[in-house]
Amino acid sequence: MAAKLTPAKIQNLKALTNERGVIAAAAMDQRGSLKKAIGAAKGIDAADVTDEMMSEFKLAVSKVLTPHASAILLDPQWGLPAAAARDPKAGLLLSYEESGYDNSQPGRLPFLLPDVSVRNLKQMGANAVKILLYYTPFEEESINAQKHAWVERIGAECVAHDIPYFLEFVGYDPAGGDEKGLEYAKKKPAVVSGSMREFSKEYYHVDVLKVEVPVNLAYAEGAGVYTGQRAYSKDEAFEHFREAAELASKPFIYLSAGVSNEQFTESLRWAGEAGVNFAGVLCGRATWKEGIPVYGKHGPAALEEWLLDQGVKNINNVNDCLKAASPWFSFYGAKSADDLAA
Repeated sequence: MAAKLTPAKIQNLKALTNERGVIAAAAMDQRGSLKKAIGAAKGIDAADVTDEMMSEFKLAVSKVLTPHASAILLDPQWGLPAAAARDPKAGLLLSYEESGYDNSQPGRLPFLLPDVSVRNLKQMGANAVKILLYYTPFEEESINAQKHAWVERIGAECVAHDIPYFLEFVGYDPAGGDEKGLEYAKKKPAVVSGSMREFSKEYYHVDVLKVEVPVNLAYAEGAGVYTGQRAYSKDEAFEHFREAAELASKPFIYLSAGVSNEQFTESLRWAGEAGVNFAGVLCGRATWKEGIPVYGKHGPAALEEWLLDQGVKNINNVNDCLKAASPWFSFYGAKSADDLAA
């Protein structure tokens, strides 16, 4: 049985959702990967990408896209000006983890931002705290034990400060295989399902699971983005969607994981066809990544112009797919958020 949500958590979750109770959020908390991409677009080293460049890119995305989103995910390093510029109706999630992971040892172990706490993030105006964790159930037990304890400690901190906790987990191959390749595509359903089962456990105090689509549609027969190499049929893919969903006892939302807008929206349509009760999305690069070369070559004004056209089309393509999503409060058997508070 899930723990009862506090009134403060309920109010904050309401602030992050649309009128249906679905999370239709944009994500703009990328840091290391964004620096590299902006550097490549400008023809400079990532180390020469300035704080101003990072902030103005995030600000443009927030300003243009949040009128079409229920919330936006940002980072406290370069994202606070963007948070101030967001649409007043859009809620705010803030990242707590350091960008990347410890690559000096195996296991992709995570770090927290060294000068930030949940209390700080709440004071910055966050309606929720978000954590990214690289995770697979098939990693060495000693490594996953460290990750489990890390997630649990953050959950306790969020409970202490009475703020929702969003946990994002991204799978990987401990053997170093290509996560975009065929062999990993075959393993991906088990990675996603096992992760959803693990972090639904009550003692982690996670309120919303931010999960990968359990199949890679590039290897799904019958998909519009199918490449010709088969990992699963359409029916098998639907079953993978359902199996993962059944293991979640918390509301869960899908992340775009850097795929194209076309692939992500098709994935959402398949989730809907499979009857999966997902609670929405937190979608980043599938909406705005094609604007990076525009920004690199022509600057922030040109980026805003691109976002107003193609960026808005991209986010509305995602929003159209959310008709199949379920309100987050339905996971608790409630007909409205107010019913939970009663």
